[in-house]
Amino acid sequence: MGKSRVFEARSPMPVSAEALFAWHDREGAFMRLAPPWETVEVVEHQGEGIREGARVVVRLRLGPLSQTLTARHTRYVPGALFQDVQEAGPFSKWIHTHRMWDEGSAGTSLLEDEVEYVLPVGALGQAAGGGYARHRLERMFAYRHTVTREDLRRHQAFASQPRLTVAVSGASGLVGGALVPFLTTGGHRVRRLVRGRPEAGDIAWAPGQGDMDVAALEGLDAVVHLAGEPIADGRWTPERKARIRASRVEGTRVLCESLARLARPPRVLVCASALGFYGARGEEVLTETSAPGQGFLADITREWEEATAPAERAGIRVVHLRLGVVLSARGGALGKMLPAFLAGAGGRIGDGQQWLSWVCLEDVLGLVHFALFTPDVRGALNAVSPQPVRQAEFARTLGHVLSRPALVPLPAPAVRALFGEMGDAMLLGSTRVHPEVATRQGFPFLHPSLEQSLRFTLGRTTEGARFRHA
Repeated sequence: MGKSRVFEARSPMPVSAEALFAWHDREGAFMRLAPPWETVEVVEHQGEGIREGARVVVRLRLGPLSQTLTARHTRYVPGALFQDVQEAGPFSKWIHTHRMWDEGSAGTSLLEDEVEYVLPVGALGQAAGGGYARHRLERMFAYRHTVTREDLRRHQAFASQPRLTVAVSGASGLVGGALVPFLTTGGHRVRRLVRGRPEAGDIAWAPGQGDMDVAALEGLDAVVHLAGEPIADGRWTPERKARIRASRVEGTRVLCESLARLARPPRVLVCASALGFYGARGEEVLTETSAPGQGFLADITREWEEATAPAERAGIRVVHLRLGVVLSARGGALGKMLPAFLAGAGGRIGDGQQWLSWVCLEDVLGLVHFALFTPDVRGALNAVSPQPVRQAEFARTLGHVLSRPALVPLPAPAVRALFGEMGDAMLLGSTRVHPEVATRQGFPFLHPSLEQSLRFTLGRTTEGARFRHA
């Protein structure tokens, strides 16, 4: 076996050590801490959470390569530490100890992650991969500590209010897949709205057939509705347009009519919408009070929002979350762009002068959470960064973060030939949107700048924790 190395990452946290430990101890913490630039799939989980004896098997994918890792939890001291040890995986040795203790002013603590590891293939592995391993650890724990700190800060802002029981549709999508663990680590109970056979705690629905298990909806405090046919996954054929409309408009109508029939409806419904409501508007600065635009996407989005009327008539506070381009290395628009940009073949789309209103995934989660707990937020809520950019600037910034050129344009005629009406509306259209409601309500954006957001989700930063290597 090669030489044992020790890595430490340490950060102050805005809550007590007890609350910090509780966050890690709740369902969803593992997925919240998984870096988005690495594909992580839980294959098997035995035992109870992070308690001693629990065992987890995960599959890690880096590009075309995959690696299975098996870890077993070996120590569990409530409010102080827990430890996991690699039983099988890429390292010859891996012992990860999570420590936390109160320090400084009341209600604050320190989080320390200590990793004792040995690289494979002895001295050769150390010589060939030592620097890479150190940098990878710094990237990973900078991300983990930032997520932990900001999640705790967001939950702490509403700590005086009761924890919620929240139903989430579209829980397996880009936003829903991150929202569920965000809510559960904050102490909320999540019930997924699922098609097919529900598991324990899930709620069955079949929006295509107009069917919903209405009785199972009783007792909810809130609903977050994210389900729907993807809009930007291909050309808008007549058949695809029909599927988009049915999934977005009819699915929302079925849900809202069901909620309206409840003896005790939930207090709030956060329903996904889109900036397509505004249509392509060139240089015009758009806010939540701007009139709807024209075209297929504007018409569908307007009908989509109108389909929540039964819920509003039942006294439910409805928030229309008008999503911009959501940035995450896990998928969505950025995931589609990455292969070309990593190959040095990325660049502007069309003339690059169209406005792109974007938002990082972490701020989408924050806006949903903020909307759930803020009674004054109702109606339209633009889920965008306060700093939109022109598409050419987006391409330059992404290339800079990836250390790649961004000089290969995709001309407008090629966009129209490849994607038709969808490409014209979503890739060439200019929508310059401002988050007026979120700004007025004092919502704190975690990543308001494009470069900061891209570096965070792509793991191209080591800011967020203090490190030590030995």
